[in-house]
Amino acid sequence: MTVNLPQLRAFLAVVDAGGFSAAAAELGMSQSAVSHAVASLERELSAPLLVRATPARTTALGERVLPHARLAVSAARSVEQIAASATETMSGIIRLAATPTVCQGLVPRLLRHWREDQPRITVRVFEGDSAEATTWLDDGTADAAILIDPEPGPGIQLAVDGYRALLPRDHPLAGEPAVDIRDLEDDQFLISPNGCEARVRTIHKLAGLRFDPTHRVRDLATLISMVQAGIGVTILSEVSRTLVPPDLVLLPLTPETSRRLVLTGPQARPWHPALRTLAESAANHLARTTSQSNV
Repeated sequence: MTVNLPQLRAFLAVVDAGGFSAAAAELGMSQSAVSHAVASLERELSAPLLVRATPARTTALGERVLPHARLAVSAARSVEQIAASATETMSGIIRLAATPTVCQGLVPRLLRHWREDQPRITVRVFEGDSAEATTWLDDGTADAAILIDPEPGPGIQLAVDGYRALLPRDHPLAGEPAVDIRDLEDDQFLISPNGCEARVRTIHKLAGLRFDPTHRVRDLATLISMVQAGIGVTILSEVSRTLVPPDLVLLPLTPETSRRLVLTGPQARPWHPALRTLAESAANHLARTTSQSNV
């Protein structure tokens, strides 16, 4: 039995992209070449790994093979990048997972910096909720993630992200320098359950209020639109400020609470060398930005 890396890469690309056509575009290959690579892997294993459907999905055997394929491809990429780093030609693709608010509010600035500072490294973003980002990092779907309040470990703290009240500009409290959540008790409260609900519950608990949201909205754009429509108010993090339209205001909130946004890699396996380069680049950028803002 001879299993090779191109076969494993093709298999993973089909799984991650959801089909052979999308996998071909991801790999820069023809669709027939991807199909041939996966078919040859299945012949080597004497059983199908994928159900050819839309989207493509793994068979029972494919599901068992998947984590090992990820580890093998990840290890090979690490070897390649270690060699590249020795000759100062760091390059490659890093798959970065983050939550919607982080993807929309923080990641674009990071991508712009990395494109200028490390043009040979390509960063591809995977957007999901906090649990998905952690799972993708653990199972190898992602090489890196921006996690919210992770356990102590290696990583670069990108921001301490405070929570704010999001109100329409015609709200009676919109002109105040800050808002006490107790003063919003009579407003209908909207919540997005994507990772922040536990912290919003904590804010209510600190204020001695019962947490009883009127609406739960998964999509951030929908949440903001509902506040625009006057349906209620909500709490967002400071990193969301760039997403706030001009007819809404984002105001400091008491009781105060915040979250840490940390760029990190997997805990159970070595980091991709290109990720270490990106982390160092981000740390240097943050240090320069902080130094300039203190002048």
